[in-house]
Amino acid sequence: MSDEKNAGEARRWFLTARGDLESAKVLRSGGRWAHSCFHAQQAAEKALKALCYRLDRDPWDHSVRRLLDDLAAESPEAHHALRDLSDAASELDQYCIPTRYPNGLPDLTPDQVFTGTMADHAEELATRIIDRISGLMD
Repeated sequence: MSDEKNAGEARRWFLTARGDLESAKVLRSGGRWAHSCFHAQQAAEKALKALCYRLDRDPWDHSVRRLLDDLAAESPEAHHALRDLSDAASELDQYCIPTRYPNGLPDLTPDQVFTGTMADHAEELATRIIDRISGLMD
């Protein structure tokens, strides 16, 4: 992919990440906490994918933590700038599956398990990751 095409693809993914974060906020304020947590995870995942495209990499993973860790080989500078967010990435990964599927939660549904506090925290984690990546996108 050309540098210009990569930059465009990176912008598309980053704008989508910001949109997912906004969706997480709307869902949180509406009491849809499981869905809010999922959209926060998606926001962080897509922001990291945006950075991967910016670095001429074609990301396929869905794990925020793995995307972050893979940057070590692809761009030591970017990895260094984001390395303190590893715990945040791992926490957000926990919201990918069980927020959407009841068979991941014995005898409960996602809406019965995920709380407003969890949604607030997921949003904070995703915001930290997106804000940091924003500074690396130029």
